[in-house]
Amino acid sequence: MNPFRISVIAQNVFREVIRDRVLYLVGAFAIFLLLAAQILPEVASIAADKIFLDLGLASIALLGLMVTIFVGTNLINKEIEKRTVIVLLAKPVSRSELIIGKHLGLSAVISLLVAAMTLIYMGILSFKGISYPPLAIVITNLFLILQLSLVVAVAILFGVSTSSLLATLLTLAIFLVGQFSQDLVRLIELTQNASLQQFAKYLYLVLPDLSRLNYRDLAIYNALPDGATLAINAGYGCLYTVLILAIALLIFSRRQF
Repeated sequence: MNPFRISVIAQNVFREVIRDRVLYLVGAFAIFLLLAAQILPEVASIAADKIFLDLGLASIALLGLMVTIFVGTNLINKEIEKRTVIVLLAKPVSRSELIIGKHLGLSAVISLLVAAMTLIYMGILSFKGISYPPLAIVITNLFLILQLSLVVAVAILFGVSTSSLLATLLTLAIFLVGQFSQDLVRLIELTQNASLQQFAKYLYLVLPDLSRLNYRDLAIYNALPDGATLAINAGYGCLYTVLILAIALLIFSRRQF
């Protein structure tokens, strides 16, 4: 693999997504937060600050997820549908370089988007005089970037193997299951059904446990886990991302155009 060719592909993806006016979401996010800051104290006078903290973090995650799924599933798929992938692969570009470059390019866009919304969020919190744990919020959103980067890999995996619509639905399903996988296992354990419990354990091992990269609830109360736990979970996210990209490459390498 050639790092230069990967960087060129990543830059092209970055510019293309930015030209699609995805950063308009940052403006919409700022307007939404300003309105929420005005309305919440009137609607919920008790714990309004905590609600606003949670609302802001949840909004960042939701907007990031929307871009990740709807753009990620089309990164390779649109090249296949438009047959431009034939032109790309006719050049000295390998399939692995194409997939890695696409992933890095969209991950860079997601990182910029989350960083911009985090700065706006913290700026509004400071302007409104709402106390918040800055370090916990920054760490939480760094893990959000890692989580969304993993979801980008999932979106690419389904994008190279199915249609755009099915890839979007499957990626969303994996995200939802991954968010609640631990709760699902605990819930099934209450059924006392051995077969169902075994199935839940296999499902937990195969699907990504995205709850390990979600610290929004803990960040609000400045109760993040210790550094060792954070490092292990970050390593888990990176390893899983690499594994999913490897599977995507294996499927993509077998496709004929």
